[in-house]
Amino acid sequence: MAVAKTNPLALVCGDDDFAVKARARQIFQQWSAELGGMDHETIEASVSNGGEALTVLGKLREALQTLPFFGGGKVVWLRDCNFLGEDRTASSAAVTEALAELAEELKTFSWQTVRLLISAGRVDKRKVFFKTLDKIGTVENFSAWSQDDKDWADRAEIAAGDALRKRQKAISEAALGELISRAGANARQLENEVEKLCVFVGDREKIELADVAAICARNKTAKAFALGDALGDRDLPRLLKRLDEELWETKFDTDKSEIGLLYGLIGKVRAMLLLKEMLREGWLKETRDYSQFKAQLERVPADKLPADKKFNPLALNPYVLYKALPQVKKYTSAELVRAMDVLLRCNQRLVSSGLDKAMVLQQALVQIVTPGAAA
Repeated sequence: MAVAKTNPLALVCGDDDFAVKARARQIFQQWSAELGGMDHETIEASVSNGGEALTVLGKLREALQTLPFFGGGKVVWLRDCNFLGEDRTASSAAVTEALAELAEELKTFSWQTVRLLISAGRVDKRKVFFKTLDKIGTVENFSAWSQDDKDWADRAEIAAGDALRKRQKAISEAALGELISRAGANARQLENEVEKLCVFVGDREKIELADVAAICARNKTAKAFALGDALGDRDLPRLLKRLDEELWETKFDTDKSEIGLLYGLIGKVRAMLLLKEMLREGWLKETRDYSQFKAQLERVPADKLPADKKFNPLALNPYVLYKALPQVKKYTSAELVRAMDVLLRCNQRLVSSGLDKAMVLQQALVQIVTPGAAA
């Protein structure tokens, strides 16, 4: 994607920090090559208070007004700007006024020999400065992938495919699915894992599932999937080991909790229940071919499934469903319904009792996995 040569003003923004930086760097290099010369400037615009923001805006004005020393053109990059959003610094009266004044100046600025690139995080689209850039320049917004987005896995697959093609590598369907499952909705980690894979396979062109299993790390979400996989496989020793690992990480990671682990397990059992129903309805058939499985998913009547993403199996990563398909045979429908009841009561005990949370979770998982265990 190239920025139109006739538009010398560009804003690249969004909460996908990795994509914003990569795209801004691409534009800066493209513009610098087109204009030539040695006078291009980069102004660091990550600030901690309003005074620093005003200083940065002063440097920007100076850079725009300073003609290239050797003639020709000049690119000015306001990099990593963090005062265009809604935080305290961006909302201060002095910064708001200074940005409004700069917006007016940009409307009448002579762009014949100068191009301005601004890269930023999330911006406030209601403010005059953004509206001006949107009107007279080019704005590109990059939203971070989220597990809540139905198409995050598709976007990740496209990004991984592009990154691999740039490195002249190919990847099998199963390996791609496992790569996405491990990296999760994290563009930066996905890029890192692709780089690791390409170094790992060396001169070999095609990346296989064994390569991903050998070298790729699991992010937080993928580790939660590993806990669910052990539950789906009905493998009690592995399940308790994974649980211990996850419980240990809750001591150091504020984003993790026993309740969060429980909700992940509830999601796993719910997905298995829905998969069992999809098999019963004939919408899916057992297959060891990942491509065939994805083709089956595309033919599932969407109007027959819940609209809420939390209850819709098609909102999950297709590879996660593919791995769960053989696990469904390890449980009867009655056992899965009973498992949901066990997890519900586990939730109640975690919230309302003073019992040891690890023990409560362990007891629930033993009841689910052990055939004939008392509920």
